[in-house]
Amino acid sequence: MAQVTEGFFYNELEGKGLFGLDGDLVIQPEYQRHYIYGDGKKDVAVIESLLKGYPLGLIYFVDTGATKSPHLEVLDGQQRITSVGRFVTGKFAIIDDNGKEQTFSSLPKEDCERITGSELLIYVCTGTEAEIKEWFQTINIAGVPLNNQELRNAIYSGLFVTAAKREFSNSQNALQQKWSHFVKGDPKRQEVLEEALSWVAASKGQSIDGYMAAHRQDKGIGELKAYFSTVIDWINSVFIAPPDKAMRGLDWGRLYEQYHHKSYKTDELDADLQELLLDPAVSDRKGIYEYLLGGKTETRLLNVRIFDAQTKKTAYAQQTTKAKAGEISNCPLCAHGSNANRARIYKANEMEADHVAAWSKGGESTLENCEMLCVPHNRSKGNR
Repeated sequence: MAQVTEGFFYNELEGKGLFGLDGDLVIQPEYQRHYIYGDGKKDVAVIESLLKGYPLGLIYFVDTGATKSPHLEVLDGQQRITSVGRFVTGKFAIIDDNGKEQTFSSLPKEDCERITGSELLIYVCTGTEAEIKEWFQTINIAGVPLNNQELRNAIYSGLFVTAAKREFSNSQNALQQKWSHFVKGDPKRQEVLEEALSWVAASKGQSIDGYMAAHRQDKGIGELKAYFSTVIDWINSVFIAPPDKAMRGLDWGRLYEQYHHKSYKTDELDADLQELLLDPAVSDRKGIYEYLLGGKTETRLLNVRIFDAQTKKTAYAQQTTKAKAGEISNCPLCAHGSNANRARIYKANEMEADHVAAWSKGGESTLENCEMLCVPHNRSKGNR
């Protein structure tokens, strides 16, 4: 282990363990994901395993065939190696058996030697770029599987991915806080990058894979960055109030493509937004934004299953007037029966609103789709 961590350097800004083997080993090639073990649990577990004499498992290196250093790359094991390198260089501490915090330099000499003297089982492989990346996908990392975007970064690694990760996968980027109001995900797990790519790719009728393949050799990410910024700026220009948590994770790329050509009176839009956000009848706060962008026509986006008081009052009045004229019950189900309630006129508080066309089948909570039923009949119908 001492040989592998010799010359170890960790870039806190980019979340990378860069070199080992005194500069002859690239610990995190560009196709590798960022370091994700730094949570005070997984990294500590690696050190505790070494102190107990447990092996870290098989680690794969790639011999790139380079004629000068570095000529080795970590194919699988960079999270474990980086954890050890960070501990040895004082980047985090562990808690010993006595409950005391210990850094590497404060450990007893024998414990330090147990860590640095640990033997690693390493397999060095060679092959073409395509073969190496196929291996990388197959091997993966036990316990923390690669997600789709991490795999894409490996498959399409190159100048474009490097630049894209620098912009969208850097948790220290000051813009991440602004983006987090609208984009849901962990930048270190490439989830912000994946969202940015999905937006621009969809605007061109492409998949993320198709877009990355087409731009793999690009030296910059001008189009990707510009499109993403345009969508974010459009959101802020249309919805002028401080971002609500319901905005996070919406398909803003699709909404931008569908509605950015429309003009909006932002003050009126904001007034409607605040009213709907406070309305207890609105079950789906996330649907509010598309509902407003679309001109307040798709009421199902709000998931408003209940009828408002005015709708129920109007429906009751209309049914009761018609029932009295026909000398039948104002509950339609009672009126078609043969029992004693066939001509009964129920009071408003003895009735409940029901959807004529079932809610589950697309029926909306409107006056046209509202039917007042007596409580026994409405509840016996069940939840439609």
